[in-house]
Amino acid sequence: MRYNIYRKVLGLAVAALTFVACSDTWDEHYEGTISGAHEGSIWQAIKNNGNLSNFASVMEATGYDKSLASSQVFTVFAPTNDQFSAAEAKALIDEFNRQKGKVSDEDNSVVKEFVQNHIALYNYSVADTYNDTIVLMNGKYANLRNDGIGESSFLPGNVNQLYNNGLLFVIDKKIEYFPNIFEYFRMDSDLDSIRNFLYSGDLLNSDRATPLFYKKTFLPERSVAGGIENGRTVYLDSVFRQENSLFGRLGRLSTEDSLYWMVAPSNAVWKQLVEEYAQYFNYEDNVDRLLTVGNRDSLTYSNTRLAIVNGTVFSRSYNPDEALQDSALSTAAALSYSNRRWMWGSDTLSYYQYYNPLEPGGVMYNTEDHECSNGKVMKVMDPADWNFDKSQTFCQQIVVEAEDRSSIQDMTKTLDARKDTIYSLTTENINVNSDSKYYGKVSGNTFVEFSPVVATINNTVTFNIENVLSNMGYDIYVVTAPALAADSNATDVQRLPTILRATLNYHTQDGKLKSDRVVSSVKTDDASKGYYPDSVNYVKLAENYKFPVSNYGLYEEKSQISLSIETQVTNSQQRNKLYTRTMRIDCIILKPHEE
Repeated sequence: MRYNIYRKVLGLAVAALTFVACSDTWDEHYEGTISGAHEGSIWQAIKNNGNLSNFASVMEATGYDKSLASSQVFTVFAPTNDQFSAAEAKALIDEFNRQKGKVSDEDNSVVKEFVQNHIALYNYSVADTYNDTIVLMNGKYANLRNDGIGESSFLPGNVNQLYNNGLLFVIDKKIEYFPNIFEYFRMDSDLDSIRNFLYSGDLLNSDRATPLFYKKTFLPERSVAGGIENGRTVYLDSVFRQENSLFGRLGRLSTEDSLYWMVAPSNAVWKQLVEEYAQYFNYEDNVDRLLTVGNRDSLTYSNTRLAIVNGTVFSRSYNPDEALQDSALSTAAALSYSNRRWMWGSDTLSYYQYYNPLEPGGVMYNTEDHECSNGKVMKVMDPADWNFDKSQTFCQQIVVEAEDRSSIQDMTKTLDARKDTIYSLTTENINVNSDSKYYGKVSGNTFVEFSPVVATINNTVTFNIENVLSNMGYDIYVVTAPALAADSNATDVQRLPTILRATLNYHTQDGKLKSDRVVSSVKTDDASKGYYPDSVNYVKLAENYKFPVSNYGLYEEKSQISLSIETQVTNSQQRNKLYTRTMRIDCIILKPHEE
């Protein structure tokens, strides 16, 4: 595949650069044959060569004439006028000037894709049998041989030309710029929508002036130092790498030494998905009070689009060809059962993992593929071919573990003998032993026993429910554990069932708190519903329940969506040992409803 020529161990490349940078005898690097030292700088040589005048005009217009005249060491690959015309040079200069003032010079596409694509820091001489990979000034890898670089060839007699600040090679045509995945988005008009999102804040590539994820990182090791002023290094030429905070989630899509495949929606696909997904990220009108960054509109905007792109990137390091015949693990997938339990509350869930990806109906089926320097973009043109089901990605089961310290929002309070307010329930985390028949049937093999401090009153526990989607139907359960899961010798009284009542609490569109009694009374020994005192019971509280507003991505000490579980046992029922006011709660589950 074409991009394989760019694959090289990064450590070797860095080591080579370090060696060259520190060596005073750089003319012997790689034992290349130097064609004799010439007076002056590389820039003087370019300027004095009439067949390089078009190349020189671009260097001068972009300010790189000053860099190439400095004491910094470079290797320059200059195309002749025969294959790089005056019209091409003028078009580049015009584009550079069009972008000037809108973006910094280091972000100017002409600098990055043409100027820095023909320059390498330090010197690289070639020998008769030379063949290696070097790093150009823009971070791109290029195959350097004794007869050329990339798909460009050296002109006879114009190899290893030594000047006082480096080497000059004259080539027959310009070096092709090979975009990485992130860069490819701004070069394909079919992908304007995803580009607009990923490049938010870039004045040239997005209509959103406010940055969401896009940022720049300064690279001093690849910048041209000009001296020290006031104790600080001043750079003649500053090199930056475009970064995006999303890359920590999606994958290093702008990194040249990584290899990814990304399935990307065309504008038509993107438009349809945004229209469908926006309803799931509807926030209350005054949600801004909860945000430290952004506002309601930006929250809906970003989360709707993140729902599209999450799970569409695949690292080839753990998706080799043979693995893809069976399944594909995206960068958002959990790679181990323990991670599944930690991320999603169950090791049976496999979000962002897709089976038979290359077969009809698979996520990589019928895509239009475009090779990039660090992998390829797999473009989906027709909405009918977008095979990422939301039930495999962002539409996830929510599991609230009772033993999680942050899960409990509140419990019933009472007054003690000194009239101090105390909780009317005690809590004890119970671990299920590995030799118990209930082992593996209780989530995380831990549940919480809520025991009443005052035996004559019913009590309530309220659980925080986070990351709920709006307008998404949920089947809601409370999972109860039996006394035998804690103690195989539990007495008959300890094994008594209980009676529960459940209330959902949430905010309306205008931010007002509303409570909805979803279950008035349910017995955990109701055999007609499949509930038994000595079983782990999945007690259904609501079916296809939809919340009007989402709290997805809102991290509050007191969640705006909560579930209150309350005992409804009468004193007579407790006195006659029919039911108990002790609750043994394993977890709360909100499962997306399936028709």
